[in-house]
Amino acid sequence: MNKYQNNNRHFFDKMWRFLFRLTGGVSVVLLVGIFIFLAVNASRILGSISLGEFLFGAVWNPTSYHEPLWGTLSLVYGTFIISALALIIALPLGLGTAVYLSEIAPRAVKEFLKPMVEMIASIPSVVLGLIGLLFLAPVIARMFGLSNGLNALTAAILVAFTALPTISSISEDALSSVSPRLREASYALGASQWETIWRVSVPAALSGIVASVMLGFGRIIGETMIVLMVAGNSLAWPRSPLSPVRPMTATIAIEIKEVVVNSLHWHALFAVGLLLFLITFLLNIFVDFWLKKKSI
Repeated sequence: MNKYQNNNRHFFDKMWRFLFRLTGGVSVVLLVGIFIFLAVNASRILGSISLGEFLFGAVWNPTSYHEPLWGTLSLVYGTFIISALALIIALPLGLGTAVYLSEIAPRAVKEFLKPMVEMIASIPSVVLGLIGLLFLAPVIARMFGLSNGLNALTAAILVAFTALPTISSISEDALSSVSPRLREASYALGASQWETIWRVSVPAALSGIVASVMLGFGRIIGETMIVLMVAGNSLAWPRSPLSPVRPMTATIAIEIKEVVVNSLHWHALFAVGLLLFLITFLLNIFVDFWLKKKSI
């Protein structure tokens, strides 16, 4: 390699290093900017209501004629019910699909099925909402003897469907990156295929699988259109997964278009958005800390 080629290589190395640092820096700046924007708009509500009332109040009714109520606990609980049910549904299906594609399926089947699974992510949320409204909700209503099927369970099933390609695709990539030597050593010790999968491949790919679950959870908790159409949008405290609920995303989408800009209600909705942002942010930090602790 001559001097010119060596200098050229160093130049491109420095250029790509700079671009990657710039991209990472822009991502951090955008994240901090979003947080500051939400925090500034949300902080203006604290002079009118207490933080305890906002976080632990069970009733959200900003348009009450007597006294507006700003409790977000029912909204958080509704979000939790849908997210937990959706994750319970999506995780085994997504992980099972990933295990089949990476460990069991023939190459031709894998090359056909994986793009098909990933194409699920291209289905618009409004289309899934219409399917839920016209087909799934009546099925749920008949199955459980309800007057209508617009409830947390219906929303969770559809939201789980949106998270499925994220969980399965990233988990499959993580499982496929596990060294073949680990599998060969397991077989050499007399382990069966299923023992090798669940005791060798899955633990070795755990960090990637957890990352896929967190990305899927972000897709679940941030979903708006589906829950807006099929969750029922009731402000009453949900008693079961078969109760209609109104999660935080649906509340913002429903009410933001009707409020006066810079009113107390306007800033309360920004506070709801900030609360949702903090929940997902803290959960990601916790999972990242847990993964680092497990790797020690």
